[in-house]
Amino acid sequence: MIVHWDGHDIPTWDAVHREASAALQQDWAYGASLMMLGVPVLRARVILNDQPVAQAQFIVRKWAGLGAMALCTRGPVWHQPLSPTEEADVYKALKKSVPLSGIRLMVITPEVAQGQVHGLSAMRRVMSGMSTVMLDLTPSLEDLRAQLDRRWRHRLGGGEASEMSIHRVGTNVGQYRWLLDAEMQQRTDKKLAGLPLAFFDNYVHSRKQPAQNILTLRADLGRDRIAAMMFLIHGSAATYQVGWTSDKGREMHAHNLILWKGIEELKSRGIRMLDLGGVNTIRSAGIARFKMSTGGKVLTLAGSYI
Repeated sequence: MIVHWDGHDIPTWDAVHREASAALQQDWAYGASLMMLGVPVLRARVILNDQPVAQAQFIVRKWAGLGAMALCTRGPVWHQPLSPTEEADVYKALKKSVPLSGIRLMVITPEVAQGQVHGLSAMRRVMSGMSTVMLDLTPSLEDLRAQLDRRWRHRLGGGEASEMSIHRVGTNVGQYRWLLDAEMQQRTDKKLAGLPLAFFDNYVHSRKQPAQNILTLRADLGRDRIAAMMFLIHGSAATYQVGWTSDKGREMHAHNLILWKGIEELKSRGIRMLDLGGVNTIRSAGIARFKMSTGGKVLTLAGSYI
């Protein structure tokens, strides 16, 4: 088994990512956007019997000259199904060859559901896995609407019959910056962490056509904007990344209408999977119910392993 840590071909990386409908954190543009902020990124391609079998993107955190930790979130992305033994060999090869100096630590948080160990049996779990809601967009719009929770669908119908209007926000910084400013204020108020504001500007322009990287939708009532959502697009998948609503938007269930319009638009672009983001039924029960009521499947990851 051979691991290549350089010499990657971007179109090939993107093609594998697209075929797997892989997570945002394994998208080339995600790593490139972080690198522009000074965050070290490593990328690996694993070869078995002269055939590529996996690729993995790592974010590096350095420890004041003592060493570093390489974190692979929701990867590797597999080119083809492997046996548990072969998967274990891939993890072992990555750990052995990771190009870091000093004290080296490799942490893998794979796209593996809780209870499905795969090739992780020889590794030690150091953190439990987060949960997210994954919505398959391949069914017809009629079937997607039918799987909505009855109350969720009722609120959507109310939004469609209301005076709200939905608009696509442009990709120039000045057109969406107000939404990111609102997101930063929400983080401050709720003491939440997240991607830095500059990351979004980098990601929007990470490829030649910014409109292919991002979708931002805004709900207006008359001349007032009352809610908005931002989706980051990566290959054949997308991630709901930012959401904001005013009191009026919350009262009118504007996010139900925005999310449905987002589903329609993403599906028309050939997006197959929508990651609705993390759910916490204790800390944010209302948000969790909103996401789960779309008919999406809750994915609880197996955890982080060293």
